[in-house]
Amino acid sequence: SDIMSTSAIEAENKKLKETNEALINQIRVLAEKLKAGSSGIPYPLELVSGLRTLECPLGVMTDSYKAGHFLMYPEAKSMSAYGEFREPMKGMNDNRLVFYGIQYYIDNFVSRKWTVADIEAAKKFYSTHNAGYTPYKFPEDLFRKFVAENDGYIPVKIEALPEGSVIYVHTPVFIITASDEYSRLVTFLETILTMVWYPSCVATLSRYTKDAIKAAFDKSVDEELHWLLGSRLHDFGFRGCTCVEQSVLGGSGHLLNFDGSDTMSACYHTQFHLNKGKPVGSSIPATEHSVMTSWKTEEEAMLNEIEHYGEGIFACVMDSYDYENALNVVLPKVAEKKVAKGGSIVLRPDSGDPVEQVIKGLKAADKTFGHDVNKKGYKVIRGAAVIQGDGINYEVVKQILDKVLEEGYAAQNCAFGMGGGLLQKVNRDTMSFATKLSHITYADGTNRDVMKTPKTDSGKVRAVSSALSDSLPW
Repeated sequence: SDIMSTSAIEAENKKLKETNEALINQIRVLAEKLKAGSSGIPYPLELVSGLRTLECPLGVMTDSYKAGHFLMYPEAKSMSAYGEFREPMKGMNDNRLVFYGIQYYIDNFVSRKWTVADIEAAKKFYSTHNAGYTPYKFPEDLFRKFVAENDGYIPVKIEALPEGSVIYVHTPVFIITASDEYSRLVTFLETILTMVWYPSCVATLSRYTKDAIKAAFDKSVDEELHWLLGSRLHDFGFRGCTCVEQSVLGGSGHLLNFDGSDTMSACYHTQFHLNKGKPVGSSIPATEHSVMTSWKTEEEAMLNEIEHYGEGIFACVMDSYDYENALNVVLPKVAEKKVAKGGSIVLRPDSGDPVEQVIKGLKAADKTFGHDVNKKGYKVIRGAAVIQGDGINYEVVKQILDKVLEEGYAAQNCAFGMGGGLLQKVNRDTMSFATKLSHITYADGTNRDVMKTPKTDSGKVRAVSSALSDSLPW
């Protein structure tokens, strides 16, 4: 009795065939949409703007209390709110920052069309979201109104500084304005837009690190080789991110300042979504510990890498077993083949004290390959360098560079890979980002500038006008 009859099997097969045909047709439709990229290269589904699958309807993409504010605001003809960074990045002795990332949030969230289905999904959620799993009041009527009358787009005006603007803290970076009955939605988008703190923090940290490296370049590197500066800080942060989206946002913020990155999600995004197919980020072949330990000896692993990549620039991790032995015994053994290939090897320590390990690497490379002295009197190792990617942050970069120059080596001999220190160790409080109401025109036509003035935190006090400030050159 547990065995299906022949007719039942045939019916099931027919059903499966129909389902497969429907799925194939859906794939064909999506394939046509994937051809819309500015570069002419088809995009993977998850990276196509407008086809990104949202985790929830747009009507719930905010903090819970925002959904109830439409009944708490007074009647008004218009309201405006602004976003700003209220504090500089600590330890930099500079009040400037890099504003970046607003376009991503506008394109992927704010400018998406809402649908009746979105509202129905949100309604089902709100029906049990209040305490005790009771109904939570939300602006359903306003949502339905702009879906019907505004083609599904939320009717707010957003003005923002250009991407990559360099500004001082307390400069408004965007202004949201909503009018008439929609004025009550002026801060509904605050939660999404406030997230611009993240790519801005990464872009700012990357820029300050570039300044530190440039200072060492100015002292020790010949001017005609300053183009190397763009590759001195490499993004190693992809695997430490909480999701692919974070890697795109943070990684592209880094690419405002440097062209070195192993975060290919960000490199791809900036190249094909933001730069019309023109490459922005690049990397080089490099071994990892798994590669080195898969060979019976480190010498075999290095010779294999040299055979395949020795004509260009390539990196090799050196501390799989014994860092000093790899530098002083193994490296000389493979030096002849490396020199014959004509490329450049980048030695990578990955444990121990970062400053000490870099200097050991430079001295071993110098002993093996020799050096030339540049116009500024610093040593430049022939066809070799060191990249430090373990334990790197802004302060450690400066410490390493100080020691490199103290030992008589030019800063171009050293590069850095920053992972968690670049893409992970920042938060909204790093530069204290906030969005606040700033102006209201009441229903009777009365105008009023608005700001909070807490006695317990004067740093949060800021009066702003409705005009954005000009950006400043760094």
